[in-house]
Amino acid sequence: MNEAETRAEHIDPALKAAGWGVVDDSRIRREYQITLGRIEGHGRRGKPAIADYVLEFRNTKLAVIEAKPWDAPLTRA
Repeated sequence: MNEAETRAEHIDPALKAAGWGVVDDSRIRREYQITLGRIEGHGRRGKPAIADYVLEFRNTKLAVIEAKPWDAPLTRA
């Protein structure tokens, strides 16, 4: 199962069941830019960091969720 399937079949339903995006003032932001990118010098930046999900309540960002394929290890050895 790839990352997109993991999101659709596991993460999205779990967030909805927990009330995210359903409860007033709660919001799920997908593919949200969390940094502008590393400063490389000479006016250049690296690629921006993008989070798979950012959970927001009353315009306050509370959590970042990074999706991985269902069968991928949680950490790298």
